Amino acid sequence: MPGLDTSVEKLPRASAADVASLRKLGIETFRDLLLNLPHGWQSYADSPAIGSLRPEGKATIVGTLVSIAARRSPRQRLSLTEAKLKDDTGGSISVVWFNQPFRAREFKPGDRIAVAGTVKASRYGGVQMQNPHVERVGNGDGPRWVGDLMPLYHLTGKLTSRKIATWVEAALPLAAGLADVVPDAVQRRQGLPSLAETVRWGHKPADQSEWARARDRLAWSELFQLQVAFFVARRQIQSEPAQPLPYRQDVIDAFKTGLGFELTNAQRRATWDVFKDIASEVPMNRLLNGDVGSGKTAVAAAAVAMTHAAGLQSLVMAPTEILARQHLGKFRAYLEQSFPELRVDLLVSGLPAAERRRVITSVASGHTALLVGTHALIEQAVEIPDLGLAVVDEQHRFGTRQRELLRAKGRGRPHFLAMTATPIPRTLALARYGEMALSILDEMPPGRTPVETRVVEPPGREAAYELVRREVRAGRQAFVICPLVEESENVDAATVKAATVEFERLRSEVFPDLRLALVHGRLKEKDSVMRDFGAGAYDVLVATAVVEVGVDIPNASVMMVEGAERFGLSQLHQFRGRVGRGSAKSQCLLLAEEPADKALARLRLLERENDGFKLAEEDMRLRGAGELMGARQHGLTDDAMRALQQPNLLNEVRDEAERLIEADPELAGNSLLKAAVERRLEITSIS
Repeated sequence: MPGLDTSVEKLPRASAADVASLRKLGIETFRDLLLNLPHGWQSYADSPAIGSLRPEGKATIVGTLVSIAARRSPRQRLSLTEAKLKDDTGGSISVVWFNQPFRAREFKPGDRIAVAGTVKASRYGGVQMQNPHVERVGNGDGPRWVGDLMPLYHLTGKLTSRKIATWVEAALPLAAGLADVVPDAVQRRQGLPSLAETVRWGHKPADQSEWARARDRLAWSELFQLQVAFFVARRQIQSEPAQPLPYRQDVIDAFKTGLGFELTNAQRRATWDVFKDIASEVPMNRLLNGDVGSGKTAVAAAAVAMTHAAGLQSLVMAPTEILARQHLGKFRAYLEQSFPELRVDLLVSGLPAAERRRVITSVASGHTALLVGTHALIEQAVEIPDLGLAVVDEQHRFGTRQRELLRAKGRGRPHFLAMTATPIPRTLALARYGEMALSILDEMPPGRTPVETRVVEPPGREAAYELVRREVRAGRQAFVICPLVEESENVDAATVKAATVEFERLRSEVFPDLRLALVHGRLKEKDSVMRDFGAGAYDVLVATAVVEVGVDIPNASVMMVEGAERFGLSQLHQFRGRVGRGSAKSQCLLLAEEPADKALARLRLLERENDGFKLAEEDMRLRGAGELMGARQHGLTDDAMRALQQPNLLNEVRDEAERLIEADPELAGNSLLKAAVERRLEITSIS
């Protein structure tokens, strides 16, 4: 008899491909299957008689098969399974399934079946259903599966909602044994239904309201685990003290003098937040959330200056060599004039062996005050004995283990500052990075010229190409971003292929007289290509989303995004931020391939709005928080992400989590919750 921890390999009639697809969805066991609720429901109205059906209506029909056969269409070579169904009143309807030849083997004339779908007018007269849901029924019985409230599950591969519903039906008796991570006392205070009842409501609801309650209940549980994990992470961070770095006015005065520009009010607030944090024995654990060009690096540089004044070292870790080299230039510009003894060095995998040895020796001896680099910083040979401050840029690109290795480089626990250039609405930032203090740079430095953004429909494509030619003739450069590729077994490989095809088309047909280069995530030489582009060796860079962050080419004045409707607003805003970094007027062209009214309306928001935070909030409203934050990448369901947008609910969950941790900081009384929190810490990369 299977149990909750039984592998999905034991599901009835589950093929190896089915099991692989379930695992792609994160469903490994019967327990996972039960906790994976439908994301929606499809409803088909009952029809008393075939003769009363009208085209474009939805219906569930029960009748007897008169005929059924599979064949190939002569022109399109499609596999067709055609059937004729007759009901008890004598009315008949034709049914056709495309590319489902097994239907002719599954059923035979005389079988009593139920079909549910949309009724269409048949080209041969009468009515027809195409690709309906189907189920064999007994004489005098109604359908069990097809018809009213049919569940819709997240799918991949060749899985169907019907197939998952069949497996859920087999596993549902096990729901009574589900243990709940939410303590009984919390359930009683919050009036939460039991987990077993929740699962039954979620998969087999009497009505839509039961299903909605079930999803809300599981979302509450997810947020509770997340908030408990935040409190645990915070306690872990605070358990090992850091060396306080005292505030010195002379240091900040010298820093401002050498900076060459005035800090914005937002930068001043964030810098003061950092100075207060690092003056404490409690290790700083702060997230600096700012739009493209808002000046995060200057805030980090001020923290480096104060760390150096205390006699300690700093490091800055970036996800790519390009971004690391850009940081090297900026930190040197911000610091070395006022603090000539503050040596800044670079460590990336591409350094010559002799330079690499020199840098590692200089850091280990304490001569290097700030080490900037990539993942090369966490290699075993690198020792930073007096590490007082660790800065991670675009921290979502690094896992928990990488950040812990950074923190372990020094003798004690360093202060930690994370930066992200992806604007995140405050509610989501507090929920996603709840163990971190938050500073938001919501003000742009003066003098930065907004990038003019235009949506280009298909008739305007040639004019867009001419704009690129005109800018290149004026001595400037352009980006062309290739769209995401959807509905592919390997999205990354397909996107690279699409970018390669587009690069060849542009080079041979559109810009044969210009110098073009191609860069994508799988290209080993992408850093050198980017350096060459920055040095002016190419006129146009064709790229995938690999250039979304961390590319600073002041001479680039045009950003052209192909298939713009396939990207979210926040990502398009990031692309736009790659231009407008020099003195020349810059433009972002959003080329729409399939300009549906809804897609165009969404894109035109970018024509009117330059504030990344406002766009992120609109993106969240239009696409959902899960899409905006990549919920599935850090283990949150769509329901939990939607719940994050309810401040009162989030406060309620946070209060319960804090109450629990105060009473049982080690979670000794709830081993199930403790295990769930440990998994959550690893999935969300928050510690």
